[in-house]
Amino acid sequence: MPEEKITIGGKTFEVACQAGEEQFLHAAAGMLDAEAQALIGQIGRLPEARMLLMSGLMLADKTAGYEDRLRAAEEEIERLRAENSKLRSAPRPAQNRVEVPVVPQEVAETMAELAARAEALADQIDERA
Repeated sequence: MPEEKITIGGKTFEVACQAGEEQFLHAAAGMLDAEAQALIGQIGRLPEARMLLMSGLMLADKTAGYEDRLRAAEEEIERLRAENSKLRSAPRPAQNRVEVPVVPQEVAETMAELAARAEALADQIDERA
């Protein structure tokens, strides 16, 4: 079992851990050290036991907050999954049929003829003016 040196609140400790777990130990020690440094910054010198206790309690408080947020997020995910499942299993709504009127060819030709006559009349008026 490897022995690792960690520093928390300016104090060095030797801690044993499982082989391959060293990085996790150092990460956890870093989190505890950050809390200890915050305490030292606010209060000043503290006895080692009190510094470790308070730092641990501060981390536990943060962890409890994260667990509450995680629980709420998991509940929301379950609610959304249930809603998604309900929507997927619901029958599809009937498709609305949209009818587009078709202009008969004769009407289109007649309109084109009328437009041509109107243009011719406009040209005659322009010539007289």
